[in-house]
Amino acid sequence: MKIPLEIHLKHLANSFEKLLHKKLITYNCETTTLTDAIDSANFIVLSHGTETDPILNYGNKNALELWEMSFEHFTQTTSKKTAEAPLREEREALLQRVKEDGYIDDYQGIRITKSGKRFFIETAIVWNITDDHNNLIGQAATFSNWKFL
Repeated sequence: MKIPLEIHLKHLANSFEKLLHKKLITYNCETTTLTDAIDSANFIVLSHGTETDPILNYGNKNALELWEMSFEHFTQTTSKKTAEAPLREEREALLQRVKEDGYIDDYQGIRITKSGKRFFIETAIVWNITDDHNNLIGQAATFSNWKFL
């Protein structure tokens, strides 16, 4: 079941704060929504669901620009396709580590855009997203530093 984006981002931000003991983003809730704040953040935020082959279910404006995709295309893409085929095993090990530990804050790795441009991510945080009942509903990542190869 697909949940509304504002609810998904609330779970994403609350899970980040619960696990890392800091806020994902600070914003004035009287003048903007959480969705607008995350979408316009100057860093990357993306997430995927819990399917057997997880599908991306959110990317902020910077993530969409980096991966060269529209929101509609991005959210129909399996998350494994953000990595080149030879690196997908490494990606799976990373996601299993996150699933077991709740989060990691030291991820580095190579990813690939829709057009095939390769880029290196430095110091990403990847975390489990849980709902109000502590059920796992996905995983998310955020990072500010990357360079094209």
